[in-house]
Amino acid sequence: MFLGTHTPRLDEKGRLVLPAKFREELAGGVVLTKGQDRSVVVWPQAEFVLYADRLSDSSRSDAKARAYLRVLFSSACDEIPDRQGRVTVPPALRDYAGLDREVVVVGNGATCEIWATEAWNAYLSQQEVAYSDLSEEVVPGLI
Repeated sequence: MFLGTHTPRLDEKGRLVLPAKFREELAGGVVLTKGQDRSVVVWPQAEFVLYADRLSDSSRSDAKARAYLRVLFSSACDEIPDRQGRVTVPPALRDYAGLDREVVVVGNGATCEIWATEAWNAYLSQQEVAYSDLSEEVVPGLI
């Protein structure tokens, strides 16, 4: 499980040193994809395969499902972290998420996300107000 907030930096080649706490779980390979909030999602390879299998059950006749699948899979790239725990974030994903040198890596349970620092800070400040005001079920049947 990926937890916490970490502040590594991208180097001049677009490489990111994964947080030490995440490296063992990601050592077997990662898939990087576009996140829905202008972030980059980092999936453990095995978790992405399970997610892709669940998505394969979606209806190919549904235009929204097709669009989601196209964007997700066309933006995805797989990689094996190097010995220093680095992965390269491709230029298209860096552009999509507005990533520069200063980034934030946040744990999100089964995945982690790479955010531009300013975008993460803005998102978090907005969401913290809503988080503290929640009074009804967020995930029906769970919370």
